[in-house]
Formats: sequence, structure tokens, C-alpha cells
Amino acid sequence: MRLRNWMSVLFSLAVTSTAFAQQRPNVIIIISDDHAFQAIGAYGNKLVKTPGIDRIAQEGTRFDRAYVTNSLCGPSRATILTGKYSHKNGFKDNDHSRFDGSQPSFIKELTQNGYQTAWIGKWHLETKPQGFSHWEILPGQGQYYNPDFIEMDSSISRASGYVSNIIEDKAENWLDQRDTTKPFCLVIGHKATHREWFPDTCDLGRYDGITFPLPANFYDDYNSRKAAAVQDMTIDKTMTMSYDLKMFTNQEEEDKWNNTKRMSPSQRSAFDTYYNKIREELKAKNLSGKALVEWKFQRYLRDYYSTVAALDRNISRTLQYLDKHQLTKNTIVIYMSDQGFFMGEHGWFDKRWMYEESFRTPMVMRYPGVLKPGTVNKDFVMNLDIAPTILDAAGMKVPADMQGESMLPLLKHTKQKGREAMYYHYYENTVHHVSPQFGIKTQRYKLIRFYERVDAWELFDLDTDKSEMHNLYGQKGYEAITAKLKKQLSDLITKYDDTEAAALMKVEVK
Repeated sequence: MRLRNWMSVLFSLAVTSTAFAQQRPNVIIIISDDHAFQAIGAYGNKLVKTPGIDRIAQEGTRFDRAYVTNSLCGPSRATILTGKYSHKNGFKDNDHSRFDGSQPSFIKELTQNGYQTAWIGKWHLETKPQGFSHWEILPGQGQYYNPDFIEMDSSISRASGYVSNIIEDKAENWLDQRDTTKPFCLVIGHKATHREWFPDTCDLGRYDGITFPLPANFYDDYNSRKAAAVQDMTIDKTMTMSYDLKMFTNQEEEDKWNNTKRMSPSQRSAFDTYYNKIREELKAKNLSGKALVEWKFQRYLRDYYSTVAALDRNISRTLQYLDKHQLTKNTIVIYMSDQGFFMGEHGWFDKRWMYEESFRTPMVMRYPGVLKPGTVNKDFVMNLDIAPTILDAAGMKVPADMQGESMLPLLKHTKQKGREAMYYHYYENTVHHVSPQFGIKTQRYKLIRFYERVDAWELFDLDTDKSEMHNLYGQKGYEAITAKLKKQLSDLITKYDDTEAAALMKVEVK
């Protein structure tokens, strides 16, 4: 009898423990690469279909003022993991940095407190993941067709198919095999929509019937903006006809391209059938000057948006998996890009700048029972805030060295006040000739300090100049606001302990 009572108590404790574990929310974070907020239906794009991302927004919250600390792939991921700025987590740029996996991360906190954790897909941090229950990652940038994956035992295997589909397959396979008595946190890292914008074969030509409008500042002359004047990232001069737009001059050049070399016969046949026809049409048109530049713009957007199609379709698959397995009600889903992207604004593609299209990132979040469906959040939030938000949702203490802030008090409409200003710092001084820069954004103004490649300041009034075309720095009448912004910038540099920026600003840090 006594033994039976003990068994009853143990069973009860086990059931209680399992129930507690499942009360803590599951988490899925989907991170895309170079996906612009202006390329999403939920953010107002009427020409492109993104039903998967739109569903998250419709069933949760769309963030209209979500930003990054450093607009670059690897640094953004390091910030998401650690909740710290680049100068604190050590991953400043893609050229010279290697992620120190021994440092704390929100994933390690979750794993140590009973969560199963996984990262599947693009990682791009140069070292192997640490602190995860499971991981399968693309080497470097990865490949769109028949990609390789690095496994936890360091072996490399090649998968057959298109990368967005394969990443989702692997994510669902991990979910199928998890311990259902424990909560989970899964990060799905997509390669799409990174350059060279390579659609799945079923999406080739998806947007060929649409003529996309040129941005109003497509032919920007960069007057009064010294750093912008020396960049090398225009659709006109930088975007290549072969590597980017698949307009190879001959068959030999195409055959040498790494992407085509990886293709199966059926994939290559679909690729050739589609792009050969476009090449012939282009040759017949014999375009030059602005006509050729604008043709490149249309081809860029058509390939880019067609690449988005598979990304979004697999986001829908993730949501459908949760529905099918009765996981929807207790799972937080966050979709975001690693930063913004230029879709022809200023005549550009790529990112890096503190200008709005690059600095701002799309982010939507669903948290059933906590977030009211169809809401829009206009607080300043950053990728820096993902780590503390997830730990807060899991009922865990946020480590003192995390510099981000939990978004939950803002989303639950407590009296907590959001940021009045945001701090940004970009370091890389090689690719596209973009100058290192740091700065501050407030509700109305943006002040940027460029250094190394170009030594200059820029000031924009975002109420009257949303496209950031007119540099007001040094102009008469702006002395007071410039001084105020410099003081605010110095305060943020001190707050975040950025010694490099402090030296340039001649500010004392702790």
C-alpha cells in the first residue's frame, strides 16, 4: 500500500512537471536574409503576394518601427542570439569576425532551463553553434539548389532540391522527433532572399507580367551626402548582368557558374528554358543608357520577388504544421529579416546604411492569448530585443549583460515607456565602398556620423524628408537640434559602452 502511494505521488509529480513545461510557450523564430519590409503584403505592397507572413501579422502584431543595430547578415544574427550590440558580442562585420560561441545567449538560457533548442538553415557566423540541443546549418551563405548542410558531427551532406523547401523539411523533421514533454525553441534560418535572387523552378516568371514602378529617388545624384556619393552598390553600375541577372554572354560562362554546376538535369532544363528566352529578348532590344538600367531594375525585382514566393510558402508550411499538431495556441512565432534592403531606392540594392530601407527590418509576431490579432505596434524596437523578450515570455530572468529590452510590457499595454531614440553602428569598410557609420534616430530626426572612408555628418528631418535626400547638417537654423542630437547620441554611446564611437565623439564611457 505504501509503495502504491509513493508511485501515485511520483506519477502526480511527473504529470505536474510536464504540465508546467507545456505552460511555458514554445518559440519559433524565422529569420530570412535581406528581405525588405517594403516587399511584403502586410507592409502595404499591393503587387506581391506574401500570405504566410501576412497571416502572422493578421493573427498577431505587425511592428512598424523595428530596426537593427548593424545592418549586415552575420552581425544581425549575433545580436539576435546575444541581445548585445556588435561591439559587445564581438561580431562586427562579415569580413573579419568569428562568433565566440562560448558567450551567453538566450538559447543557452533556454536549453539550461528545460527547453529543447535547434537552429536549422543559414547560420553565417563562421563558427559552429553552441548551446543548442540540435543544429543543421548551411556552410557560409549556402546554395539555393541542392545545398550542403553541416551536421552536428561535423559531417557535410548534400540535400536534393531547393533550399527554402529543404530547410522547412528539416525543421519539421526535428519537430517530429522532439520530446513532446518539453517546450521547444526552433530558429529557422532561411537563405532567401540573399543575392543572387534565385527562384525555385516552379516560381520562375511568377512576376513577369508586372511592371514595377521606379522609386521616386531611383536617379539620386547624392548631392550633399558624401558617403553616398562614393558607394558602389547601384543597380546601374554594380549589379552584374551575369552573376545577378543570369544574362550570361555564352554557354561556357554559364556552365562555369557554381549555381548551374550544382543543378540536376531537370533543374538546369527549367533554368535554361526560362532565362534563354529572356536573353534572346534582351539581345533583340539592344538597350543602352537609362533603358538598360530600368530593364535591370525590372529583372532584379522579378527574380527577387519570385525568390520571396518559396520563402513565404514555407513560412505558411510552418504555420500549418503548428495547426496540424495542435501547437498553435502555445507557440510564439516571430518572423523577421536580418535587416532591411534597398529595392531601387537611391538607385541601390543591398543594405549596410543607416538609411531607412536598410536600418528598418520587417518583423511580425504571433502570441495567442497575449497579442491581440491584427494589431500594429509603433514603438521603437530592435533585433537586440528578441533575446530578452523570449526569456521574459519563458518566465526566466534576463541576464544583466543583455543590452536589449523585453518587448512584452509594450505589447501587453503596460505603462512602460518605449525608447525615445535608437543607436546604430556599422563597421565594415570593404564591400560596396560603404563607409563605417554610427548614429541616432529619434521620432523626427536622424543624425549619422561617417568615419574612416568618409569623414562627414548627416542630419535628416524625417517629417519633411522621409527619403533622406537633403542633408541638413551645418545648415543655418539647425544648430540647436544638432547639439541636442549629439548630446543624445553621446548618452547612448555611454549607455551601450561603445568605446570606438566614444573615441570619435570624444565621450567618456564607463
